[in-house]
Amino acid sequence: MIKLENVVLDSLEQMKFIIEGMRNPMNSWEKSDSGIGCDDHLCRSHCAFSPEWCGNTQRYVVGLNDHSLMQRLSNAGTEHRKYMRMMPVYVRITAPLYWWKEFDTYKVGTVANSCSTMHKIQEKEFTLDDFSHEHLDIRTRKILEETIKALNDYRYIYINYNPDDFEIKGCPSKKDIWWQMIQLLPSSYNQTRNVMMNYEVLANIYRQRKNHKLDEWREFCKWIESLPYSEMITGKEDSDNE
Repeated sequence: MIKLENVVLDSLEQMKFIIEGMRNPMNSWEKSDSGIGCDDHLCRSHCAFSPEWCGNTQRYVVGLNDHSLMQRLSNAGTEHRKYMRMMPVYVRITAPLYWWKEFDTYKVGTVANSCSTMHKIQEKEFTLDDFSHEHLDIRTRKILEETIKALNDYRYIYINYNPDDFEIKGCPSKKDIWWQMIQLLPSSYNQTRNVMMNYEVLANIYRQRKNHKLDEWREFCKWIESLPYSEMITGKEDSDNE
């Protein structure tokens, strides 16, 4: 299971700045044809300069000249497509720990703030929905349910900690109770992180993970394909810009 939400992309000012910088090496700023507009080809040339002329939703539209240059630079390789490192993507991801373990391979160009397992594992009661379990059969699902029950038993002891119960519970300290939850927690436990990446990072991920055996990676790559100008990442031509 993976959930991607609260996506935040570059602003109008950022896109203008990115495209301006992309044209710096050749001093070709006069060839730029991007601006505020909409996706309607019939009115793009008008609404890019007169937004009141168009009733469609306005946003920064990459012009055909700029789009062509972006695609050529993208196809030329990482040393030429520096503009992609300047295109940020923010997203809130909920995914199992076994997926996050692989995501953590991507250290350069990423920043993440995660919900803390170390400090907040006892914050709420564990439920089946806290874990990715869509592929479990009857037997393994039963094992997970028993594990969840054990986690909740130790959670109850932890939050109702009483030193006088040491001998009865067999736990010499509150931290030992905490260890029972931390080391018993399955890797299918879902953790949420707010992540910052950029288009270059996403290009590396897409190339390496699009055919991965984990459903989560394939779903992540489908999400990449849904981003604006994802053809810069995937190498697939965008029919809207042909």
